[in-house]
Amino acid sequence: MVRAVWKNTIIAESEQTRTVEGNHYFPPNSVRLQYLQDSSTTSVCGWKGQANYYSVKVGDEVNKDAAWTYRQPKEEAREIAGYIAFWKGVQVQV
Repeated sequence: MVRAVWKNTIIAESEQTRTVEGNHYFPPNSVRLQYLQDSSTTSVCGWKGQANYYSVKVGDEVNKDAAWTYRQPKEEAREIAGYIAFWKGVQVQV
């Protein structure tokens, strides 16, 4: 079981993550969406496409842009469409 944990709170857990470039992407149904807030931040990867970010919020603590997803990735990255990955202090425990 792979878990994403921040502030001692499990944000996501799944046995079916997909690993791309060392990052575990969690299926959308394995993420506890109550801890995610939409962000206006985006970035672009040459082969994956545009990433959209979420901030992670636990209690009153906010970790800005600590999660991202490729909602409509390029064809080469279609396997992670809608999957969510974490960084910026969110511990991904394998």
